[in-house]
Amino acid sequence: MRVFVAGASGAVGRELVPQLLERGHEVIGMTRSEAKASAIRDAGAEAVVCDALDADGLESVVVGARPEVVVGQLTDLPAKFTAKVDYGSTSRLRVEGGSNLARASRAAGARRLIIQSIAFLYAPGSGIRSETDPAFDAAPPPFDGAVRGALAGEQKAIKAEGVEGIVLRYGFFYGPGTYYAADGSLAQEVRKRRFPVVGDGGGVNSFIHVADAAGATVAALDNGKPGIYNVCDDEPAPVRDWLPVYAEALGARPPLRIPAWLARPLAGKLGVYFMTGLAGADNAKAKRDLEWAPRYESWRRGFRAALG
Repeated sequence: MRVFVAGASGAVGRELVPQLLERGHEVIGMTRSEAKASAIRDAGAEAVVCDALDADGLESVVVGARPEVVVGQLTDLPAKFTAKVDYGSTSRLRVEGGSNLARASRAAGARRLIIQSIAFLYAPGSGIRSETDPAFDAAPPPFDGAVRGALAGEQKAIKAEGVEGIVLRYGFFYGPGTYYAADGSLAQEVRKRRFPVVGDGGGVNSFIHVADAAGATVAALDNGKPGIYNVCDDEPAPVRDWLPVYAEALGARPPLRIPAWLARPLAGKLGVYFMTGLAGADNAKAKRDLEWAPRYESWRRGFRAALG
Protein backbone atom coordinates (compact mmCIF):
# COMPACT_ATOMS: atom_id res chain seq x y z
CA MET A 1 0.00 0.00 0.00
CA ARG A 2 1.18 3.53 -0.75
CA VAL A 3 1.14 5.67 2.41
CA PHE A 4 1.76 9.42 2.53
CA VAL A 5 3.02 10.61 5.93
CA ALA A 6 2.81 14.35 6.60
CA GLY A 7 5.13 15.14 9.50
CA ALA A 8 7.39 12.15 8.82
CA SER A 9 10.37 13.71 10.63
CA GLY A 10 8.60 14.20 13.98
CA ALA A 11 8.81 11.99 17.05
CA VAL A 12 6.04 9.64 15.85
CA GLY A 13 6.97 9.94 12.18
CA ARG A 14 10.52 8.74 12.82
CA GLU A 15 9.08 5.58 14.38
CA LEU A 16 6.24 5.23 11.90
CA VAL A 17 8.21 5.29 8.65
CA PRO A 18 10.40 2.26 9.51
CA GLN A 19 7.41 0.30 10.81
CA LEU A 20 5.53 0.92 7.57
CA LEU A 21 8.53 -0.08 5.47
CA GLU A 22 9.05 -3.25 7.50
CA ARG A 23 5.50 -4.29 6.61
CA GLY A 24 6.12 -3.81 2.92
CA HIS A 25 4.33 -0.50 2.41
CA GLU A 26 5.58 2.17 0.01
CA VAL A 27 6.13 5.33 2.04
CA ILE A 28 6.25 8.94 0.96
CA GLY A 29 7.33 11.11 3.89
CA MET A 30 6.75 14.86 3.97
CA THR A 31 8.75 17.37 5.99
CA ARG A 32 9.31 21.12 5.87
CA SER A 33 13.12 21.01 5.60
CA GLU A 34 15.49 19.49 3.07
CA ALA A 35 17.86 18.47 5.88
CA LYS A 36 15.14 16.34 7.46
CA ALA A 37 14.13 14.98 4.06
CA SER A 38 17.56 13.38 3.80
CA ALA A 39 16.91 11.40 6.98
CA ILE A 40 13.60 10.15 5.54
CA ARG A 41 15.39 8.97 2.40
CA ASP A 42 18.11 7.33 4.48
CA ALA A 43 15.37 5.33 6.24
CA GLY A 44 14.33 3.94 2.84
CA ALA A 45 11.29 6.07 2.02
CA GLU A 46 10.59 8.66 -0.64
CA ALA A 47 10.70 12.22 0.67
CA VAL A 48 9.01 15.48 -0.31
CA VAL A 49 9.55 18.94 1.14
CA CYS A 50 6.39 20.95 1.68
CA ASP A 51 4.62 23.10 4.28
CA ALA A 52 1.15 21.85 5.24
CA LEU A 53 0.01 25.48 5.38
CA ASP A 54 0.69 25.81 1.64
CA ALA A 55 -2.64 24.43 0.41
CA ASP A 56 -1.81 24.31 -3.31
CA GLY A 57 1.70 22.95 -2.76
CA LEU A 58 0.39 20.27 -0.42
CA GLU A 59 -2.30 19.18 -2.84
CA SER A 60 0.28 18.94 -5.59
CA VAL A 61 2.65 16.66 -3.65
CA VAL A 62 -0.13 14.45 -2.24
CA VAL A 63 -1.80 13.99 -5.62
CA GLY A 64 1.59 13.25 -7.13
CA ALA A 65 2.26 10.60 -4.48
CA ARG A 66 -0.94 8.67 -5.35
CA PRO A 67 -1.44 7.36 -1.80
CA GLU A 68 -4.11 4.95 -0.66
CA VAL A 69 -3.81 6.28 2.90
CA VAL A 70 -2.70 9.71 4.12
CA VAL A 71 -1.35 10.07 7.68
CA GLY A 72 -1.13 13.47 9.36
CA GLN A 73 1.42 13.79 12.18
CA LEU A 74 1.51 17.59 12.15
CA THR A 75 2.86 19.38 15.22
CA ASP A 76 5.02 22.41 15.90
CA LEU A 77 5.77 22.35 19.61
CA PRO A 78 8.80 24.13 21.11
CA ALA A 79 11.88 22.04 21.82
CA LYS A 80 11.75 22.91 25.53
CA PHE A 81 8.87 21.92 27.78
CA THR A 82 7.32 24.63 29.95
CA ALA A 83 4.12 24.76 32.00
CA LYS A 84 3.06 27.73 29.87
CA VAL A 85 3.89 26.25 26.46
CA ASP A 86 2.49 28.08 23.42
CA TYR A 87 0.21 25.77 21.43
CA GLY A 88 -0.62 28.36 18.77
CA SER A 89 1.57 27.00 15.96
CA THR A 90 0.43 23.42 16.50
CA SER A 91 -3.23 24.49 16.66
CA ARG A 92 -2.85 26.32 13.35
CA LEU A 93 -1.30 23.22 11.79
CA ARG A 94 -4.14 21.06 13.09
CA VAL A 95 -6.88 23.39 11.85
CA GLU A 96 -5.53 25.02 8.70
CA GLY A 97 -3.02 22.30 7.87
CA GLY A 98 -5.60 19.64 8.66
CA SER A 99 -8.11 21.25 6.30
CA ASN A 100 -5.47 21.37 3.58
CA LEU A 101 -4.56 17.73 4.19
CA ALA A 102 -8.20 16.63 3.98
CA ARG A 103 -8.62 18.53 0.72
CA ALA A 104 -5.43 17.03 -0.70
CA SER A 105 -6.48 13.52 0.36
CA ARG A 106 -9.78 13.88 -1.49
CA ALA A 107 -8.04 15.23 -4.59
CA ALA A 108 -5.59 12.31 -4.54
CA GLY A 109 -8.39 9.75 -4.23
CA ALA A 110 -7.03 8.41 -0.94
CA ARG A 111 -9.21 5.85 0.80
CA ARG A 112 -8.39 6.84 4.38
CA LEU A 113 -7.04 9.85 6.29
CA ILE A 114 -5.48 9.23 9.72
CA ILE A 115 -4.64 12.23 11.88
CA GLN A 116 -3.00 12.91 15.23
CA SER A 117 -4.88 14.39 18.18
CA ILE A 118 -4.51 14.34 21.98
CA ALA A 119 -6.00 12.06 24.64
CA PHE A 120 -5.59 14.62 27.44
CA LEU A 121 -8.31 17.00 26.24
CA TYR A 122 -11.16 15.55 28.31
CA ALA A 123 -13.09 17.54 30.90
CA PRO A 124 -12.06 16.84 34.51
CA GLY A 125 -14.03 14.62 36.84
CA SER A 126 -13.97 11.17 38.33
CA GLY A 127 -13.21 8.12 36.22
CA ILE A 128 -11.24 7.39 33.06
CA ARG A 129 -12.53 8.99 29.87
CA SER A 130 -13.78 7.28 26.73
CA GLU A 131 -14.03 8.84 23.28
CA THR A 132 -17.65 9.92 23.84
CA ASP A 133 -16.89 11.98 26.95
CA PRO A 134 -16.86 15.80 26.66
CA ALA A 135 -13.71 17.76 25.97
CA PHE A 136 -12.42 20.49 28.28
CA ASP A 137 -12.74 23.42 25.91
CA ALA A 138 -12.95 25.74 28.94
CA ALA A 139 -9.48 24.64 30.13
CA PRO A 140 -7.08 27.25 31.56
CA PRO A 141 -5.35 29.22 28.78
CA PRO A 142 -3.46 28.66 26.62
CA PHE A 143 -4.56 25.01 26.70
CA ASP A 144 -8.16 26.00 25.92
CA GLY A 145 -6.99 27.05 22.46
CA ALA A 146 -5.10 23.78 22.04
CA VAL A 147 -8.23 21.79 22.87
CA ARG A 148 -10.37 23.78 20.45
CA GLY A 149 -7.70 23.44 17.77
CA ALA A 150 -7.49 19.69 18.27
CA LEU A 151 -11.27 19.31 18.10
CA ALA A 152 -11.48 21.45 14.95
CA GLY A 153 -8.71 19.42 13.32
CA GLU A 154 -10.52 16.20 14.21
CA GLN A 155 -13.68 17.40 12.49
CA LYS A 156 -11.76 18.24 9.31
CA ALA A 157 -10.77 14.57 9.05
CA ILE A 158 -14.05 13.02 10.18
CA LYS A 159 -16.17 15.16 7.84
CA ALA A 160 -13.89 14.88 4.80
CA GLU A 161 -16.11 13.79 1.89
CA GLY A 162 -15.17 10.57 0.17
CA VAL A 163 -12.41 9.75 2.68
CA GLU A 164 -12.54 7.58 5.80
CA GLY A 165 -11.42 9.81 8.67
CA ILE A 166 -9.59 8.19 11.60
CA VAL A 167 -8.57 10.33 14.60
CA LEU A 168 -5.94 8.92 16.95
CA ARG A 169 -5.95 10.72 20.29
CA TYR A 170 -2.47 9.92 21.56
CA GLY A 171 -1.52 10.02 25.22
CA PHE A 172 1.59 11.82 26.48
CA PHE A 173 4.51 10.72 24.32
CA TYR A 174 7.67 9.29 25.82
CA GLY A 175 10.65 7.68 24.14
CA PRO A 176 13.18 9.09 21.64
CA GLY A 177 12.68 12.67 20.56
CA THR A 178 10.15 13.55 23.28
CA TYR A 179 10.19 15.79 26.35
CA TYR A 180 10.39 12.63 28.47
CA ALA A 181 13.44 11.17 26.67
CA ALA A 182 16.66 10.90 28.66
CA ASP A 183 17.94 14.01 26.86
CA GLY A 184 14.56 15.74 26.84
CA SER A 185 13.84 19.03 28.55
CA LEU A 186 11.35 17.57 31.02
CA ALA A 187 13.91 14.96 32.07
CA GLN A 188 16.35 17.77 32.78
CA GLU A 189 13.80 19.50 35.00
CA VAL A 190 13.17 16.27 36.94
CA ARG A 191 16.91 15.74 37.47
CA LYS A 192 17.13 19.27 38.89
CA ARG A 193 14.09 18.60 41.09
CA ARG A 194 12.25 21.43 39.37
CA PHE A 195 9.24 19.26 38.44
CA PRO A 196 7.50 18.58 41.76
CA VAL A 197 4.32 16.76 42.72
CA VAL A 198 1.84 19.61 43.20
CA GLY A 199 -0.97 19.39 45.73
CA ASP A 200 -2.39 15.88 45.94
CA GLY A 201 -0.79 14.96 42.58
CA GLY A 202 -4.15 13.59 41.51
CA GLY A 203 -3.99 14.66 37.87
CA VAL A 204 -4.19 11.47 35.80
CA ASN A 205 -1.84 11.00 32.85
CA SER A 206 -2.23 8.50 30.03
CA PHE A 207 1.11 7.71 28.39
CA ILE A 208 2.16 6.11 25.12
CA HIS A 209 5.63 5.22 23.87
CA VAL A 210 6.21 6.74 20.42
CA ALA A 211 6.88 3.27 18.98
CA ASP A 212 3.48 2.13 20.27
CA ALA A 213 1.84 5.27 18.87
CA ALA A 214 3.35 4.37 15.51
CA GLY A 215 2.15 0.78 15.89
CA ALA A 216 -1.43 1.93 16.44
CA THR A 217 -1.15 4.14 13.36
CA VAL A 218 -0.04 1.16 11.27
CA ALA A 219 -2.96 -0.86 12.62
CA ALA A 220 -5.34 1.95 11.61
CA LEU A 221 -4.36 1.64 7.94
CA ASP A 222 -6.86 -1.21 7.56
CA ASN A 223 -8.63 -1.71 10.87
CA GLY A 224 -11.37 0.24 12.60
CA LYS A 225 -14.34 2.21 11.38
CA PRO A 226 -14.03 5.96 10.80
CA GLY A 227 -14.06 7.81 14.12
CA ILE A 228 -12.02 8.69 17.19
CA TYR A 229 -9.70 6.38 19.15
CA ASN A 230 -7.75 6.92 22.37
CA VAL A 231 -4.23 5.57 21.84
CA CYS A 232 -2.48 5.17 25.18
CA ASP A 233 -1.21 2.43 27.46
CA ASP A 234 -3.27 0.31 29.85
CA GLU A 235 -2.49 2.18 33.06
CA PRO A 236 -3.66 5.80 33.38
CA ALA A 237 -1.97 7.05 36.55
CA PRO A 238 -1.94 10.10 38.83
CA VAL A 239 1.18 12.24 38.94
CA ARG A 240 1.93 11.15 42.50
CA ASP A 241 2.36 7.57 41.22
CA TRP A 242 4.19 7.93 37.92
CA LEU A 243 6.52 10.86 38.63
CA PRO A 244 8.60 9.11 41.35
CA VAL A 245 8.99 6.07 39.06
CA TYR A 246 10.07 8.29 36.19
CA ALA A 247 12.61 10.06 38.40
CA GLU A 248 13.98 6.72 39.56
CA ALA A 249 14.31 5.51 35.95
CA LEU A 250 16.33 8.66 35.20
CA GLY A 251 18.57 8.04 38.20
CA ALA A 252 17.26 11.26 39.76
CA ARG A 253 16.33 12.00 43.35
CA PRO A 254 12.62 11.71 44.27
CA PRO A 255 10.53 14.72 43.24
CA LEU A 256 9.69 17.40 45.76
CA ARG A 257 6.11 17.89 46.92
CA ILE A 258 4.65 21.38 47.18
CA PRO A 259 1.16 22.77 47.86
CA ALA A 260 -0.91 24.04 44.96
CA TRP A 261 -0.96 27.61 46.25
CA LEU A 262 2.81 27.74 46.13
CA ALA A 263 3.03 26.31 42.60
CA ARG A 264 0.36 28.55 41.08
CA PRO A 265 2.51 31.73 40.71
CA LEU A 266 5.19 29.73 38.88
CA ALA A 267 3.21 27.16 36.90
CA GLY A 268 -0.05 29.09 36.55
CA LYS A 269 -3.56 27.66 36.63
CA LEU A 270 -2.73 25.35 33.73
CA GLY A 271 0.26 23.78 35.46
CA VAL A 272 -1.74 23.18 38.61
CA TYR A 273 -4.60 21.71 36.59
CA PHE A 274 -2.30 19.23 34.86
CA MET A 275 -0.93 18.20 38.24
CA THR A 276 -4.21 17.96 40.12
CA GLY A 277 -7.22 17.81 37.78
CA LEU A 278 -6.28 16.13 34.50
CA ALA A 279 -8.43 13.18 33.38
CA GLY A 280 -6.97 9.95 31.99
CA ALA A 281 -8.12 8.10 28.86
CA ASP A 282 -9.42 4.59 28.19
CA ASN A 283 -7.80 2.66 25.31
CA ALA A 284 -10.37 -0.17 25.11
CA LYS A 285 -11.90 0.96 21.81
CA ALA A 286 -8.52 1.21 20.05
CA LYS A 287 -7.43 -2.20 21.33
CA ARG A 288 -10.68 -3.81 20.20
CA ASP A 289 -11.44 -2.10 16.90
CA LEU A 290 -7.92 -1.39 15.64
CA GLU A 291 -6.79 -4.87 16.77
CA TRP A 292 -3.83 -3.23 18.48
CA ALA A 293 -2.13 -3.50 21.84
CA PRO A 294 0.80 -1.46 23.19
CA ARG A 295 4.09 -3.28 23.51
CA TYR A 296 4.65 -1.26 26.67
CA GLU A 297 1.36 -1.94 28.42
CA SER A 298 2.38 0.36 31.27
CA TRP A 299 4.67 3.34 31.76
CA ARG A 300 6.13 1.34 34.69
CA ARG A 301 7.94 -0.93 32.25
CA GLY A 302 8.13 1.56 29.43
CA PHE A 303 10.01 4.24 31.39
CA ARG A 304 12.68 1.77 32.41
CA ALA A 305 13.00 0.35 28.90
CA ALA A 306 13.16 3.81 27.30
CA LEU A 307 15.52 5.34 29.85
CA GLY A 308 17.59 2.39 31.04
